[in-house]
Amino acid sequence: MSLRKEKAARIKVQVLDQTLRLVGKKSFDDLYIDDLCAKVKISKVTLFKYFPQKEDILLYYFRVWCLTRLTELLAKPREGLQGIYYLFDKLSESWETHPGLVLSLVGYLANVKRSPKPFPIKAEEKKLLFPYIAGITSIEIQSVEQMLEKFTLEAIFKKEITKTGSTRDVTNVFTTVFMGGIVTAHLHQPGNIKLFFRKNIDTVMKGLG
Repeated sequence: MSLRKEKAARIKVQVLDQTLRLVGKKSFDDLYIDDLCAKVKISKVTLFKYFPQKEDILLYYFRVWCLTRLTELLAKPREGLQGIYYLFDKLSESWETHPGLVLSLVGYLANVKRSPKPFPIKAEEKKLLFPYIAGITSIEIQSVEQMLEKFTLEAIFKKEITKTGSTRDVTNVFTTVFMGGIVTAHLHQPGNIKLFFRKNIDTVMKGLG
């Protein structure tokens, strides 16, 4: 890593880390740029150099979330329905830790002004985030939808899903439950969020199995 690239990577990773600390269980709207810059010890100009909009931090968080899931799957592979359960279980853990952040992310993803392009994570950032994983820079980040599509295809091959229909259509259903479940969880505040998400999957599977 060159010093310039390493410095840039460290700033972006620190911004994410301090965002998670400052937000906690509060809303992302309650995160103030001045407080964030003070924690990271950078100026607003520097922050906006790497995150042109405050909401870009949400997209970066989501991209890192997906990369984290891929590293975990690399260490402990899962296939088919178990992979689908795994993603939803991890979503429930994120909700319990940072509900406001997760809800704000869904809201921003639904914003018509948002760029459809995923927020990039450079090789230097991957090394800082996962220094213990050999070959981390060669891992291509997949979106939640791409991971769900892979697990759906496996579930079809394993005959966990037997109803006729395209892989894309089934993936769209799981993606809808993934994103929509966050809003529903916020509205109804279920006591056990992990059980809530699993029941949603079980309901879908009754129509597919």
